[in-house]
Amino acid sequence: MTKLKVGMIGGGGGFFGKVHQRAISLDATREVVAGALHQDPALSAKFADEWGVKGYTDYKTMIADWKAGTLELDYVTIVTPNFLHAEQALACINAGLPVLCEKPMCYTVAEAEALKKAVKANKKVPFALSHTYTGHPLMMLARELIKQGKIGTIRKIETYYNQGWLATLAEKTGNQQASWRTDPKKSGISGCGGDIGTHALINALWTTGLGLKSVSALLTAIPGRKLDDDFNVFGKLSNGGTLVLLASQIAIGHKNDNGFRIYGETGSLEWFQENAEELHYYDGTTRVTYFQNAPTGEVPDVLKSYGRIPAGHHEDFLEALANLHTSLERKIRAIQGEKNVPPAYDHPGVDEGVLGMKFLKAAVESSKKKGAWIKL
Repeated sequence: MTKLKVGMIGGGGGFFGKVHQRAISLDATREVVAGALHQDPALSAKFADEWGVKGYTDYKTMIADWKAGTLELDYVTIVTPNFLHAEQALACINAGLPVLCEKPMCYTVAEAEALKKAVKANKKVPFALSHTYTGHPLMMLARELIKQGKIGTIRKIETYYNQGWLATLAEKTGNQQASWRTDPKKSGISGCGGDIGTHALINALWTTGLGLKSVSALLTAIPGRKLDDDFNVFGKLSNGGTLVLLASQIAIGHKNDNGFRIYGETGSLEWFQENAEELHYYDGTTRVTYFQNAPTGEVPDVLKSYGRIPAGHHEDFLEALANLHTSLERKIRAIQGEKNVPPAYDHPGVDEGVLGMKFLKAAVESSKKKGAWIKL
């Protein structure tokens, strides 16, 4: 099996670019070979040299070289600030180059709709949206248990994501990650909501398969900050159930605390990212804990191929992100005509990307109107 060759847009100098690089290379079936890693040409060249890849001063030249046949690429990973995602993803998709893009998918709903249209028109050019936590095999298992009717009709979802790193004005101290995330020109209409609230949303809705009809929201920010850093939403689910979504970046004492509780008519499910090796299932009388890679009749064969090590050994964030790359890889290999490619498990894409942007727009509008219910 030859390795898929990956190009990267952005990611140089930021922590998540290296995370993607490691996730891409984890299974030795993919490798980053080229990148326009920074908007500063000198820094882009520096990072490319450090990574040992072919460097580009801009992503358009990289795409042009691929189209001309002077650069081999199988897909591109986009790891830039939010306001750049749509332009870059559209350029790749319209050129015929598959994409794995960081979330939120775009800067505005209009951009998201345009990207969705392009992806739907190019059916043989896969697009994946990097909601990392959906790559956890136990979150996939939760999705399968719900499909199997294990908890009955869903009545309520509690989903949350708490961090404390923006409890002070870190953007005023030269912190690059805080600077762009709190800048409306780069991040969009929502800070905390766009950065981690969309994770909490997609974790819940992708797992349950439900939609969202309307929201009532309260968004706040500490004095001196331009975008929300505390994001609280009530929602009405497509089946009539209730969504409670809490996201905060001023929750002192929390590093990366996210998870969900899903309550149905006959049972419930709980999953917590900081203990991602366990999924808790209650059938009304008995509590069952599923462990990563532990044998169980409820695990479909496709999920078994996403675990890498025996039960009791930890797989976590990096492996979850790698699983999203694996799903995209399998789709690409199948399209390229390779034989005996394992089936790709479903992953977030343009539909979830559009949903995320509509959700943010409705939440911001609701908060401005003192919690009025706003339809998506």
